[in-house]
Order: sequence, then structure tokens, then C-alpha cells
Amino acid sequence: MSAPALDRPVILSCGDPSGIGPELAARAWEHFGARLPFVWIGDPAHLPRGTKIREISQPSEAITHASAGLPVLPHPFPAAAEPGKPDPANARAVIDVIARGVDLVMRGQGSALTTAPIHKKALHDGAGFAFPGHTEFLAHLAGVDRVVMMLASSNANPPLRVVPATIHIALADVPTAFTPHLLRETVRITAEGLRRDFGFESPRIAVAGLNPHAGEGGAMGHEELDWMIDEIASLRAEGYALSGPLPADTLFHARARQTYDAAICAYHDQALIPIKTLDFDGGVNITLGLPFVRTSPDHGTAYDIAGLGRANPASLIAALEMAARMGAARRD
Repeated sequence: MSAPALDRPVILSCGDPSGIGPELAARAWEHFGARLPFVWIGDPAHLPRGTKIREISQPSEAITHASAGLPVLPHPFPAAAEPGKPDPANARAVIDVIARGVDLVMRGQGSALTTAPIHKKALHDGAGFAFPGHTEFLAHLAGVDRVVMMLASSNANPPLRVVPATIHIALADVPTAFTPHLLRETVRITAEGLRRDFGFESPRIAVAGLNPHAGEGGAMGHEELDWMIDEIASLRAEGYALSGPLPADTLFHARARQTYDAAICAYHDQALIPIKTLDFDGGVNITLGLPFVRTSPDHGTAYDIAGLGRANPASLIAALEMAARMGAARRD
């Protein structure tokens, strides 16, 4: 898949400097060179020794000087980065880099934002970070009340895009949290994202049932009969191309994936297990509903292998490629 031509670079935040983010940024630049210009925001001292860099003062310089080295917008951190051991002294700078990246894309200096992994507990312990994760913090910075998390494959054929309606909550809490209002908002934001960022004029969305076999007529749960069928019918009447509620156990094989452009799932594992099984290294995390494009690799800080040269850059490479393509789609 070739990268689109960009008039503004993708902005890449450094993430936790004690994780695998810095080494993956260096390897992503080695992969792309000038083919996909992106700017890394962080402390140059945290990059792997020997990384060829070019410090810049404006993101636009990454377009003209991409082949000279990894373009870096320097952001000094108070402490060194020891692989695998997050330093609380660096927590505030990690947060500030994210905010700086959002500011750049909101002001039109970047075509999209890609975020390297953070560790929420490290940020909470070091700087009182009060958000469940990146997604909620980005929504706060953008002034948006409701966003949707999408996971998209880069290697699966047919492709898979999944949206968990509920995310990081206990399974016991899902039936209460998964409401008609939540499903309606998730469908609307997902459909708009598929149109605006992926180019689907009339996106097809499959909705998985909450219960096994989509409730099997009430024998295995009543949510489908109580409200899901009626809510999906109401959304269809508004013009959305929806199917469901469908049994999740038959929703993700290759033939089924040809029938929809994205699948909305009731809870975290219902969505993430199939995509991680189909495309573990090429999955991309996307936030829909923001006023800018945001992607991230579908993995964490991987403290256990940080600094060992074993981290796989495939997901970050896919996240940067997808950010560039989505940014170009918004521009067009």
C-alpha cells in the first residue's frame, strides 16, 4: 500500500519514553524515509543511540527535509529514560507532548496525529493523570463529548474494522452500560467516520448481539428482543445501512466480513479478540468523532522488551500509513 502525498506531515507523539515508542519511531522512519513524512515530538536524548535525526522548529520542515533524518520537534524531559522503568519525573512531559501534538493538528500544522503508547498508571502516579486513557484525554483537549474507538486491520483480507460500544468496563457492567442511546450514538459517529475518513458513501454497519446467538429468540438473553431489534430498525429508517443484531460467533469469518464495512460490538473482547486474532501485528487504533484524525498502534508500552531491539514496528507503521490516508481523505 503506497502512502499518499502529503502537504502537511503526520504528528507522532513520543509516548512513554521508557517503553518501546522511541525505538519504534526510529524504525518507522527507516521504513518510510521521505515516502511518508512525519514529525516526532519528544526528547532527542530518548531515541536509540545512533538514530539519524534532524531537529526542526516547524512541522512543515518535515516535508522538505524528510530524507535528512527523523524530523524531531524537541521537547525536553526532566529525566533520562531507562528502558522498562518509567520515571514519575517524566509523566508531566509525556502529557504535555500529547497536548502539543493536538494543538499542532488543531491549528492545521499536521495532517493527522499518531500517538505512541502511554502507561496510564505511570502518568497517574507521576502527574495525577485523571483520564482512563489516551482517547478520553484527546476528547477533552478537543472539547468533544462523545468519541468512538475503532480497531482496523491493515493486513486482513477482507479487512476488518470493529467498534466496541463499551470499552474498559467489567463484563458484569456491560448490560447496564450498553443502552439504546449508546448504540445510536455509536452508529452515528461510526457511519460519519466511515464516510469522512474512509470514503464509504453509504457505509454498511453490522451490529453484534449482546448475548450468545444474539439471544436466540430470548432463550439466551432478552436485550435483543427488548430493545436492540427496534433500535436498529429505527436507525435503518433514518437511512443507515445496518444489519443485526447478529450472532458474534459467525460475524468475523472471511465471507461474513465481505458483507459490512465495520462491525459494532457490545463490549471490549467481543471486538478485540477477532481483530487481534486476524491481524495481531497490523492492527490500528483509531478515534472517531474528533475534529482531527488520530491513530495509534494497537499495543502498549511493552516495558518487558523495551530497549532490547525486539519490538515489532508493524503496528506503528500501519498506524502512520492509516493516519496519512485518513488525513488525505479529509483534505480531499
